[in-house]
Amino acid sequence: MSERLSGKVALVTGGASGIGLGIARRFVAEGAKVVIGDIDEAALDRAAGELGDDAATAVADVTDEAALEALAAIPQERFGRLDVVVANAGGGHFAPIIDHELSDWQRVIDLCLTSVFLTVKHGGRRIADGGSIIAIASLNAVQPAEGMSAYCAAKAGVAMLTKVAAMELGHRRVRVNTIAPGLVETPLSAGFWAIPGMVDEFIDNTTVGRFASPDDVAALALFLASDESSFVSGSLYAVDGGATTKRYPDLPAAFARIEG
Repeated sequence: MSERLSGKVALVTGGASGIGLGIARRFVAEGAKVVIGDIDEAALDRAAGELGDDAATAVADVTDEAALEALAAIPQERFGRLDVVVANAGGGHFAPIIDHELSDWQRVIDLCLTSVFLTVKHGGRRIADGGSIIAIASLNAVQPAEGMSAYCAAKAGVAMLTKVAAMELGHRRVRVNTIAPGLVETPLSAGFWAIPGMVDEFIDNTTVGRFASPDDVAALALFLASDESSFVSGSLYAVDGGATTKRYPDLPAAFARIEG
């Protein structure tokens, strides 16, 4: 690796698996120290064992402001500074709007949008001047999906939240950007592989004919975390294989096939 993040310290929420772990691995490989927050203690232990002394881990519920504030303090306490913040934690729920329980709506909004607000709030207070904040949104920030109203609304909110944060933190040369992945093979997306034909439909709706791996997202996160992106802020970057040029898969039809 090229040590593009040598001397930098990063915080990654939801970093014990999937996209978050892929980003943490790439950051460490490029010379950074990383603090990983997650609710999965066993996965955190595995990540700590893999990444060694270059990483610190903490159990943290990113929807709990006190827990997030405590997590944001660890990079300075453990490694002396904070240069990069990645707000990655998230999760979804499927239900038509007219049948959507308010409790499920609120859970998704809290996990996918409010947690990003809290990460930017407390990470932004501690990040060094010239640092980088990266939010992981989704293709659904810009492309609607039937049955995914809470998730789509939350991820669209993340995209706008980061634009506002870029304006507010720019006087310190802190950049704030959003990555919007399409289908990425992770433990969180494993359910799509269990639905007959679902992954094929995702692939058909890209222009490059495949789904992504966490490494695809980590490559862009590396650029945004590095000094190479010092004039890049307030933008959304799709890592979706061109899926925004087509349409989102028909989720209601897919679930109907299972029920049938």
